[in-house]
Amino acid sequence: MEVRVVREHEVDEAGDVVLAAYRGIEGAPALSHGYGDELRAVGARTKGAVVLVAVDEGSIVGCVTLVVDVASPWAEDLRAGEAGIRMLGVAPSGQRQGVGRRLVDACVAEARARGKRAVFLHSTPWMPAAHRLYESMGFDRVPERDALPVPDVPLLAFRLDIGAGGDGAGPGHQEDGR
Repeated sequence: MEVRVVREHEVDEAGDVVLAAYRGIEGAPALSHGYGDELRAVGARTKGAVVLVAVDEGSIVGCVTLVVDVASPWAEDLRAGEAGIRMLGVAPSGQRQGVGRRLVDACVAEARARGKRAVFLHSTPWMPAAHRLYESMGFDRVPERDALPVPDVPLLAFRLDIGAGGDGAGPGHQEDGR
């Protein structure tokens, strides 16, 4: 499996993967307030964020948006020195195979390479498998940053301190081969 920056001709496929992942969340309310369209709009997210994909045997099996600028339209409660993970989705056929972990690892590496001190994200209560993943990777719950952007969709905040600096490697850098 390869994790790398999405290519222009792949944005529709990547958007389909993210939308399918969110539609498959058991117990979640229906996607409303245009959020389904936002999930599918990977091409739009490439402007103002870094969109990474996991590719296995020529097919996209996962996608994540990494926000590295607090001024980005995709930033969600980011603070100075933080990168944000948004809209992580793994194709239903690729779940429980380490795809999500690989995508989060790539986000952390890219955030470090860009000198960020922490990675922040929101998740919903209907994503306990994701919560277990984040916690196993060292993310801490930060309830004081929980949010309720729309009724019936509470967002739970998680944060991983990663320190400053890095080795310059990451999916957005040519020298790492991804």
